Amino acid sequence: MHLELRKIESVSILELSGRFDAYEVGPVVEWINQNMEAFTTRLVINLSGVKFVDSTALATLVQGMKRCRQQQGDLHLCCLQQPVRIIFELTRLDRAIDIFATEREAVETFGD
Repeated sequence: MHLELRKIESVSILELSGRFDAYEVGPVVEWINQNMEAFTTRLVINLSGVKFVDSTALATLVQGMKRCRQQQGDLHLCCLQQPVRIIFELTRLDRAIDIFATEREAVETFGD
């Protein structure tokens, strides 16, 4: 799992690549635990480089979304590849987490 972090105005973008599963979820959980409260509550997770997610990865994203929303922020996802999008649709998480086709759309919905 490779993580790349960048910021556009007040929105943090965490770009992931590789498998996002129980074996690789550690760095994302660690980043959320260390940075969520102090660093950002407006988070876009770009999954363009992720071809597989499992239930542990989904739980991590839900946990991150809850933490953001508890602090009056939100978590948006973008750039999901088809196999990943199908998982979100089957689990109905696409109804709980906002998913955008592009990173730009995901960032712009936060406004400023």
